[in-house]
Amino acid sequence: MSSRPLNVVIAAALQALIGLVIAYEGGRVLVEMAQGRGSASFSVPLAILAFGAAAAVCYVAWGLFTLQSWSRGPVVLTQIFMLIIAYSMYTSGQMAVSVGMAATAVAVLALVLSGPVTAVLFPGGRLPGEDAPGEGKSRG
Repeated sequence: MSSRPLNVVIAAALQALIGLVIAYEGGRVLVEMAQGRGSASFSVPLAILAFGAAAAVCYVAWGLFTLQSWSRGPVVLTQIFMLIIAYSMYTSGQMAVSVGMAATAVAVLALVLSGPVTAVLFPGGRLPGEDAPGEGKSRG
């Protein structure tokens, strides 16, 4: 039996799905350019940026799945960006995309900030940079 909580598995899977969607959109930009519906000076840099972002998001998902404590911060940051983009989509009238993005972001935030995930990522209840009891510098 694995010591990995289901919350971690679901959050990592959703984070990886976000990365795959970013990669898909980068590929779609290149296909549209090849079909003559976009300029290379715009499409190629955008696709490169999308592929780099997708790789980073998927790497963070892998870090979360393998219970690396450093991964929680980037996952939270990704979801904050998702909420900002979801709001932008909402204001531009793309309600379905907006709701899907916001729901995914809120779900991942709830999962990754839950007690079981915190307990497994930060055993002993200490966050990175905190001293264990009795290990702190003496004041004097």
